[in-house]
Amino acid sequence: LQDEEMRKDYDYMLDHPEEYYRHYYHYYSRRLAPKVDVRIVILVTVCAISMFQFFSWWSSYNEAINYLATVPKYRIQAIEIAKQQGLLNKTKEKGKNRRSKEEIREEEEEIIKDIIKNKIDIKGGYQKPKIYDILLFQILLTPFYLCKYMIWYCWWIYCFTIKGQEYGVKEKLYIIRRYMKMSQSQFDSLEDHQKETFLERQLWIRENYEVYKREQEEELKKKMAMDPRWKRYRRWMKNEGPGRLTFIDD
Repeated sequence: LQDEEMRKDYDYMLDHPEEYYRHYYHYYSRRLAPKVDVRIVILVTVCAISMFQFFSWWSSYNEAINYLATVPKYRIQAIEIAKQQGLLNKTKEKGKNRRSKEEIREEEEEIIKDIIKNKIDIKGGYQKPKIYDILLFQILLTPFYLCKYMIWYCWWIYCFTIKGQEYGVKEKLYIIRRYMKMSQSQFDSLEDHQKETFLERQLWIRENYEVYKREQEEELKKKMAMDPRWKRYRRWMKNEGPGRLTFIDD
């Protein structure tokens, strides 16, 4: 009876002895209730999710590197850089240190992948993982991000709303990205020539973006109309469709 809540239950039992089912329920609910602090459970859960995120991102990044190592464009460039740095010559040793062709091939592959990692900036969902992007650090840095956003927002209002300054390239691309409803990583994964096209067409102006959006929708409709798989799907929906009722006898 050292617990205050259990003392209240005990006093209530003395005053209402006829409610014995209620007494049993409260007694066992308190005895069998978990004693673990909820804050510890939340912390462990966040840490587990963060670890899963980090290792999952590393796996995606390694898959991207392995794929780029098979693309002729990047592979040839990496081999040329390795030859210039004399890295491939070191793998072909003679005498006692001579190794099998399989070992030499594996080492050359690792050299090519290392060069691709260092020379190619992978953007988007397959970029090199950063520890500050995981959930745990995002939660810890939330106050910092909020303050940073407020400072940036006040600066935007002061420069472009109050003073009426013209947008720079970064500001124009930011407005275009917001119109397209894309995340920063998705927008970064676009090719540079696509971003140049956005700037040439002045898509940071709402009217120009609406015209561009309609053009993209029309182009997508044309592609879908010419796609054989989409034609088969429309034909199936027209003739049969899901859950269509018929009166044909079996």
